[in-house]
Amino acid sequence: MNSDLPPRGSALGMRHNRARPSRSGAFLDETPRMNKTDLIEHLAAKHELSKAEAGRILETLLDAVVTTVKKGGAVSIPGFGSFKQHARAARNGVNPSTGAKIKIAAAKLPKFTPGAGFKAAVDPKAAAKKAAAKPAAKPAAKAKKK
Repeated sequence: MNSDLPPRGSALGMRHNRARPSRSGAFLDETPRMNKTDLIEHLAAKHELSKAEAGRILETLLDAVVTTVKKGGAVSIPGFGSFKQHARAARNGVNPSTGAKIKIAAAKLPKFTPGAGFKAAVDPKAAAKKAAAKPAAKPAAKAKKK
């Protein structure tokens, strides 16, 4: 190995600054991530289940959400959020390479709306600010005399 060259993968020897995993598997320049396998491992550890059992539970949960939303229903989990189907209308667009006008078909898309508890957990400052801006509850109206 030539000691004159920078180590492979070092900042000096790289041509592109792309996100890449470190030896631990974490991405160097991105926020923490959790994939399906990580989630299954977390469920298994938290509830003393085997990874196979945790995987089946997660698959059942995801299947229930997908099936309900696919049928046009909504799945609400208080404090976390809701999943529902969103219809996008047909519209006209422009092909960016040719400039030709095209018709874009209507589409049904899944939509997730985070709940208040989830929003507050992600950004507590915004939740506190929203709570402070909310007007104080009005006192109960007095009963009218007859």
